[in-house]
Amino acid sequence: MNNWQLCYIGLGSNLEDPYQQVSSALEELAALPDCRAHAHSRLYRSDPVGPPGQPDYVNAVACFETTLEPLALLDALQAIEQAHQRVRIQHWGPRTLDLDLLLYGNQVIENERLTVPHAFMKERSFVLYPLADLAPDTTLPDGTELAELLKDCPQGTLEPINQ
Repeated sequence: MNNWQLCYIGLGSNLEDPYQQVSSALEELAALPDCRAHAHSRLYRSDPVGPPGQPDYVNAVACFETTLEPLALLDALQAIEQAHQRVRIQHWGPRTLDLDLLLYGNQVIENERLTVPHAFMKERSFVLYPLADLAPDTTLPDGTELAELLKDCPQGTLEPINQ
């Protein structure tokens, strides 16, 4: 019998019509086999993290249930990135689409391919605020409450996109 796991996926894009890249990816996530889509956050505009001179990002967080194992889900996410012509040239460089597995149930996963909860999610407003749109009462596997993380992570220039 398959166990359904509640998952949160961070989405980001800053190349080739980022709004459309993220919107399309949300539809593709909802269509993944062995997954049941629940909801997604508003879309946000955020300043880039990483090398200077990049365009702004469009970010969101999606929530769904899956029976896929974590690495199989990671493979599915990377296949969607590839379909969006994702090229990995520069660490934290510009990209057509970035899909990050933020949370997989209440599991802690650490291996050479995957770290869950996502390694940087606690310090990134473009992850925490969209996650709060969906699940403001979230508690991470280590017991940290999302509300506490938000207190220490100012929204800064992060802003919802009105479309």
